[in-house]
Amino acid sequence: MVAGLCCVNWSATEITALASKAARGAGAPPLQAARFGQAAAVHLTAARPPDALAQALDCLPGGPILEYPLALDAALSTARTDGCAVVVSVTQDSLLDSYVAALPFTAHTECMQDGAIRLVVDFAKPRPRNQALRITGCDALVARMSDLAARTFVPESAASRSAGAGAGLTDND
Repeated sequence: MVAGLCCVNWSATEITALASKAARGAGAPPLQAARFGQAAAVHLTAARPPDALAQALDCLPGGPILEYPLALDAALSTARTDGCAVVVSVTQDSLLDSYVAALPFTAHTECMQDGAIRLVVDFAKPRPRNQALRITGCDALVARMSDLAARTFVPESAASRSAGAGAGLTDND
């Protein structure tokens, strides 16, 4: 390694895949894990703090990874023709903003005076695509997500090897 170049960078696609696997490894259902992966990439490309993602993973099998997609889907299903809906039972934070920014159409949240969160969407206007960016400065988060993602792997066993898994029983060289 060249001296002074110790910072690893990641593509948004790599972060999406790793965050999805990490959420699965921590116990999230597949759809919520996939939505977390998308939100994680948006979150980090927007230079938001990676700690919010680590905290969300620590909350599993509950917390925002399960709650935000469900709350947003419920709000979107009740959106009026003007594109407004109220998101219930969640708190406004940077991770919620990332989930909203990951929607396939233009959307944003507004805090109302009574503390409710209003979701404003324009279903006819696709979400603008961000420039392909490299993500840096999240090495601790990536290490944590890698550990959680490893939980999704099937451990090798004598039974799986004797059933033909891997290349351990044959010599094809």
